[in-house]
Amino acid sequence: MSDETSRPELPDQLSIDPSSPFYNTSVLEQNIGIRFNGKDRQDVEAYCVSEGWIKVASGKTRDRKGRPLLIKLKGEVEPYYR
Repeated sequence: MSDETSRPELPDQLSIDPSSPFYNTSVLEQNIGIRFNGKDRQDVEAYCVSEGWIKVASGKTRDRKGRPLLIKLKGEVEPYYR
């Protein structure tokens, strides 16, 4: 129970890309799950709860900087601690 109190609150928007302004190291150190439209997703790169979207990699396609090309999926987003 003390473990739950020491966890930071999940933000409205979060990204795993360190160059993003929504990157948060203290939150990403925890084990986070994303439920999208009622199903658990393991491949989420970024999410926004208030706008209702997630970003996931589009296959093996890369952009010109070598990062995965992301597509935005809209729906119900629910982040949680595992």
